[in-house]
Amino acid sequence: MSAKNAFYAQSGGVTSVINASACGVIQAARKHPDKIGNVYAGRNGIIGALTEELIDTSQESDAAIAALKHTPSGGFGSCRFKLKSLEDNKREYERLIEVFKAHDIGYFFYNGGGDSADTCYKVSQLSEKMGFPVQAIHVPKTVDNDLPITDNCPGFGSVAKYIAVSSLEASFDVRSMAATSTKIFVIEVMGRHAGWIAAAGGLIEDYGIPVVVLFPEVEFDKEKFLAKVDAKVKEFGYCTIVVSEGCHWPDGKFLAEQGTRDAFGHAQLGGAAPVVANMIKDALGHKFHWAVADYLQRAARHLASASDVDQAYALGEAAVEKAVDGKNSIMPTIVRESSKPYKWSIGEAPLSEVANVEKMMPMEFITEDGFGITDACKEYLYPLIQGEAYPPYDENGMPEYVTLKLAAVEKKLPAFEI
Repeated sequence: MSAKNAFYAQSGGVTSVINASACGVIQAARKHPDKIGNVYAGRNGIIGALTEELIDTSQESDAAIAALKHTPSGGFGSCRFKLKSLEDNKREYERLIEVFKAHDIGYFFYNGGGDSADTCYKVSQLSEKMGFPVQAIHVPKTVDNDLPITDNCPGFGSVAKYIAVSSLEASFDVRSMAATSTKIFVIEVMGRHAGWIAAAGGLIEDYGIPVVVLFPEVEFDKEKFLAKVDAKVKEFGYCTIVVSEGCHWPDGKFLAEQGTRDAFGHAQLGGAAPVVANMIKDALGHKFHWAVADYLQRAARHLASASDVDQAYALGEAAVEKAVDGKNSIMPTIVRESSKPYKWSIGEAPLSEVANVEKMMPMEFITEDGFGITDACKEYLYPLIQGEAYPPYDENGMPEYVTLKLAAVEKKLPAFEI
């Protein structure tokens, strides 16, 4: 059988290590010229497939592809674009197959979270029905760490490291000023429904910092929260609060809800930190500072976790190896073999069990009072933030990140309206 081309796309919010997965995919594909011809990347994610905006990665040098491993963000561009169900919008899926046919694409590697797993699963089903089989492999990525079956998700370990380190450093600052100035520091982190990132901020407790964590999994109780903060300040003289953007009242309304919606119809969040900080000021009178980690937490390649980089690359590489072995409609996973010492291996999960399933924080990872993390949670988290994988730096002191050529592949089909 002659070699088929491969299509790779990045989906959703990018991370500091998603390019490491891209590097793994492309480098592994280049080792199998008998089975995989060119790797075409979608310009701006799956939209690139629908509009036939394909990027020829063969035009990128080996050095440029290798540099992706230490470059943050999405080297080929990503998008927040969720394909509707097959019943609601079959034309989009049929268009994907048309583009794959036109460019002799037999492998589909989709690098993203839950929505992309769903798309990957549907493409694998439809391609068979349309008489043009495509091996669809999902490459996991999400800072939210909420994909099922896999022990953890690439992107999360580095965000967890950034939040843990940043919270610790800011807390040292507050501690030094607390006698006459700021007593409260609030940091808001990502996590709409799952509190994995917020949990990472709870690790600073092990370094002598009084910390209160607000999780999406725990309904916000204002009176209990204020009492907890008051007790911490009375004991230590200051307190750090780590609040997930998904923290919500008992009626389900987010503390940070702005009344607007994003591209997926989700409530637009942003502002839990000032809400919490002002709540403390009004009730307890303490001077505060607050920060929203926002893009900084997911873009901070200079503080990436070495284990996260290694796993991101390994899963991209494994996706290709499993594809050339004939696997289809699966997601390679991380299997934790032990935490002390940390050992892991690559497994796999059927996409039928991954698509549209969200993994929350286990309640045994959250302390009984709802404001901290347990020893079991710490045992889970620490291995994921271990090690440093610093990028190279230039003579000016700036990291050497790569910008690709992004050479376009010639179009063969009529234009398509999204």
